[in-house]
Order: sequence, then C-alpha cells, then structure tokens
Amino acid sequence: MGENSELILCSLDWLKKANFAKYSYHFEWLGRPIIQYPQDMVAFQEVVWDVKPDLIIETGIAHGGSLILSASLLAMLDYCDAVETGGVVDPKNPKRRVLGVDIDIREHNRAAIEAHPMSSRIDMIQGSSIDSAIISQVHEAAQKHEKILVCLDSNHTHDHVLAELNAYASLASKGSYCVVFDTVIEDLPAEMFPDRPWGPGDNAKTAVHEFLKSNPQFEIDKTIDHKLQISVAPDGWLKRIC
Repeated sequence: MGENSELILCSLDWLKKANFAKYSYHFEWLGRPIIQYPQDMVAFQEVVWDVKPDLIIETGIAHGGSLILSASLLAMLDYCDAVETGGVVDPKNPKRRVLGVDIDIREHNRAAIEAHPMSSRIDMIQGSSIDSAIISQVHEAAQKHEKILVCLDSNHTHDHVLAELNAYASLASKGSYCVVFDTVIEDLPAEMFPDRPWGPGDNAKTAVHEFLKSNPQFEIDKTIDHKLQISVAPDGWLKRIC
C-alpha cells in the first residue's frame, strides 16, 4: 500500500475532508474523549503489545482519553503476565504506569480522570512540558522504569515539538518508540488552522525531520504509515534502533 500512489492520494483527500468535520473529536476510550483517530489507536495498541512498556509518558492530556487508553493497555499486559506466571495483579498498586504532562489540567478533567477505574495507574504533572523543572520531574520518574514509551501530543509548533523531542525522546527504550502526533498538519491546507500558532511549514512533522538530522538512534517506522494510510501521525512513529 505504501507504493500505491492512487490510494495515498485518496487517503489524503479523505483526511482533508474529515478534518473539516473535526473527525478526531467523535471518539471516546472507556468513557473519556480521546481526540484521536481510531486507526492510530489500533496502531498504538500494536506498538504497546510489541514493546510491553512499564511506563508510558504522554505530553498533552486534554480530557484524558489517551491516558485512559494507555492505562488500560498496560492493565491488559499485567493481566497477561499474571496468566503466564500464575501471579496476581494488584489493581491498587500497579507497577506499569502512565505519566501525563499538561500545561493546564482543567479541574473537571482531572476529577474525571481521577474517578476513572484506570486512575490507579495514572500520574499527572501540571506545567509546560518544555520547562526545565517539569523535564527534571519526568526524568526522575523514568528512572524507576526499564521499558519506556513516549508520546508527544501537546503544542504542535515546530519549536515546541523539537524541544519536547530533545527533552524526552532519549527516554524511549531501545526497540521502543517516541510517537509524535499531529504531524499531519504539514499535509493539510493552512486554512484549517486559522486560530492556531501552527500550520504547514511550522509543525510537528517539520520538528521530527529536524530532530532526525542529529539523532540517528531513531528512524521513522514507515511500515506503520504504509498500513494505516489514514493517520494524524505520518512520519511520527519514531522507533529507537540503538
């Protein structure tokens, strides 16, 4: 499919039309709005199953759907481990955890996340993801874990995403991923972002390609792009290879 130019163009045309309808805002995960494409959610669970992380770091929380998705996938990993080993999962003190960072965790969203059955796996930090004090807190939390997966989905400007990549990508374990969402902004018309500081030429994808110039330990996993076709993260599935 990655070599099918007609399919690629059709998918891009669909993306443009769907974005005008705010397609990503139509979905929830276990009761919380997730603001993601179902296609990316499926790809994400494939990555989590393959990597089997014990920590998922996410920048950008919004309504918390993505945190809940990550937490539920980690819960299933723990369940599978228990089945294989004959052990027991302690739902109140799980070892596999999710750490979310957001500059503004609104009180109603925090309350809903903390009231969710997956909340025991979730830690949240309020503050700018590129503030040095926040970066230090995240790195300190990461020291307690061995397999780490990173997801960047906050401010989508070039400078902000590049700063996030420089701050957090190195935390991704070898064989794991740093997933950069909303790289699709580069492929969409500028008029889709009239009230945003990002757009074509200044976005997550431009930051990814700038980052890769000096970080050869990462490469774009094109197999994910090719099979998805429809995704908010083209060129954003960065696999750590060394």
